[in-house]
Amino acid sequence: MRRLSFIMAIVLCLVFADQAHAQRQLPGMQGIQVTGGMVDGIYSSALDNEAGYYFGVAMATYAKKGNKWVFGAEFMERYYPYRTIRIPVSQFTAEGGYYLRILSDPSKTVLFSLGGSALAGYETSNWGEKTLYDGSTLWHKDAFIYGGAITLELETYLTDRVVFLMTGRQRVLWGNSTGHFHTQFGIGLKFIIN
Repeated sequence: MRRLSFIMAIVLCLVFADQAHAQRQLPGMQGIQVTGGMVDGIYSSALDNEAGYYFGVAMATYAKKGNKWVFGAEFMERYYPYRTIRIPVSQFTAEGGYYLRILSDPSKTVLFSLGGSALAGYETSNWGEKTLYDGSTLWHKDAFIYGGAITLELETYLTDRVVFLMTGRQRVLWGNSTGHFHTQFGIGLKFIIN
């Protein structure tokens, strides 16, 4: 009888193993997130396409109530058509911001957050090459840039340590001569490390 009870206990533990969830978004929990996506439209390799792409990496640290601090770096490249070529404008930025949890389900599997970030970095046009193939000269100067971003983020837990991200973001940067506003949308993964 004792042997049968032990076997039944083991079987019940295995059957209901997926019912228990680890605690999520506790203060002090940290995760490394990697994101990427499109800038100012849908990117394609067509010569008349003005859109671009971005990649970023950040460290997210949860605070109280599922809010979080995010610190990271991002590379963004956008294109400007010119005759038979596209001129790339690249931005390297560092970010620091705070995200407020605005909506989540009771199991904390799906969360919506709204964040504000400060950005600072460097912008370069055509990778510093000012003379184009036809002898024209670019007037856009490489510059240090600064500003901020507002981000709407959806997090959904794939496992207790892996989170799928969807983001929409509006960046506003000054100090450059190639435009102040850039809209980004993309996806990413966050890996909880503690």
